Amino acid sequence: MAVLGIDEVTYRAEDLPACKKFFLDWGLKLVSESAQQLVFHTLNECVVRVAHPSTPGLPAGLEEGPTMVEVVWGVESESDLQTYAANLKDNPAFSLTDGRVRAIDPNGVTIGVQVSRKKPVTLECGEFNTWSHRRRVNKPAPFYERATPIEVGHVVFYVANRVEAVKFYEDKLGFVVSDQYPNRGSFMRCAPKGGHHDMFLLQLPSGKKGLNHVAFTVRDIHEVVGGGMAMDRHGWKTELGPGRHPVSSAYFWYFENPAGALCEYYADEDELTGEWQSRDFEPGPTVFAEWAISGGLDGNTRRPKGAAAPANKFMTDKTAA
Repeated sequence: MAVLGIDEVTYRAEDLPACKKFFLDWGLKLVSESAQQLVFHTLNECVVRVAHPSTPGLPAGLEEGPTMVEVVWGVESESDLQTYAANLKDNPAFSLTDGRVRAIDPNGVTIGVQVSRKKPVTLECGEFNTWSHRRRVNKPAPFYERATPIEVGHVVFYVANRVEAVKFYEDKLGFVVSDQYPNRGSFMRCAPKGGHHDMFLLQLPSGKKGLNHVAFTVRDIHEVVGGGMAMDRHGWKTELGPGRHPVSSAYFWYFENPAGALCEYYADEDELTGEWQSRDFEPGPTVFAEWAISGGLDGNTRRPKGAAAPANKFMTDKTAA
């Protein structure tokens, strides 16, 4: 028995037209629209909901302005759901209605648990030829003009009390710590076997609570780059990327999100098992990013921002003196 991953996230934001454009450009499918809310699906039908602040019953959230107000986690079976319901029944705002358990975590985040409604998907992804393993034969690597995210892969929150929050997710939902910044941040995965993290809990010296970012899984590094350049062409602002995280090995690209905080494309994170031993990292310029491009790549020139566009000739061609 284990939590399988994120099934649904809900944002609160006033500017629904801007959020609609952003998530359509991001590569999500709009499945429902009203004056009060937008509902999108990823490829595996993970739900991304954006609700206007006036929507009845909307959770309060951790901060003012646009932000995430609820995360729903998926489990495998009804018996699993009942087990987690028993674990959460003493937490604030507990309820069990319409097949979904709800409660509030120690940081104030509204969480849900339900039998997973995501759909299995089989996708062709880029193969990589290394010195020892030649997996791609007689086949070029893929090229993406835009991204179509597979699912919401992880969420990152600022927490007031990291130790208390980590203990809650370990004891109540069975999460496991993958790696840590001692006294500052904890990367947690839903189960001993799985991707490097489904949640990152970060405690700031100020004790601020809120959303840092939501990360969307894509097929491979090529889709991270192709998706990021498409977002640039649509006029969205890069926060950082593309780049690579040493802690999880994942490639990333972060964008500012009108629904709140940041959105990340990522791919190629480490896969862990119960034999993994959690590591401690001290913050530093090469710990967050082994490498990263500040300001992103220009989606039209395919070069760093401000660089000259490529010409229609070989780079070795020289202008006559």
